[in-house]
Amino acid sequence: MTEDLPRLKEPYSTRGQQREADMLGVYLFLASEIMLFGGLFAVIFIAHFLHPEEFVAASKKMHVAIGTANTMILLTSSALVAIAVKAARAGHARPVWRCLALSALLGVAFLGLKAYEYWSEYQDGLLPLPGARTDFTSPREHLFMNIYLIATSLHALHLTIGIVVLSLFAWLVRSRRVKLPAGATATETAATYWHLVDIIWIFLFPVLYLAR
Repeated sequence: MTEDLPRLKEPYSTRGQQREADMLGVYLFLASEIMLFGGLFAVIFIAHFLHPEEFVAASKKMHVAIGTANTMILLTSSALVAIAVKAARAGHARPVWRCLALSALLGVAFLGLKAYEYWSEYQDGLLPLPGARTDFTSPREHLFMNIYLIATSLHALHLTIGIVVLSLFAWLVRSRRVKLPAGATATETAATYWHLVDIIWIFLFPVLYLAR
């Protein structure tokens, strides 16, 4: 069991201290991501404050059912990732890689629904793409859709990265290239990133789909 514990590196005196240092780097990276999306949310709120009627009108054209389904998908995936972290700390490899793999598959399902939603919006003349037909009643609704497209596509990019990371860790744990509980901190790192991506969507969903 001792060999499965994380190897203590210099200059740390305890494994707890080493883990805190490892996670600090993760938190600094996540802070930069929060700043990125924080600026985006600031733009959304300012535009909504300046043009409330047009933003509400544009928001009502969103596919709320798809957005709700995707929200439930990400909430479920976050629960599975939390289970994986708990299992990793206990040294149980099988539930770890299974939960991570299922979470990655749910992420793929999210992207599939999002792609279908984009296609539907393109067909309806809602996406502000070059050469696309548009059915906007005002330039401000066009602004809303520009913000929507930038915010959701940026989130989808981060989610794609998360899917790759979860899939990689699932494979590493399953093939025992990452041993547990020694690799629990690495698993927690991947889980923390995934939770952040999910939380960003939890905030995007109401401000874009439920603006009233």
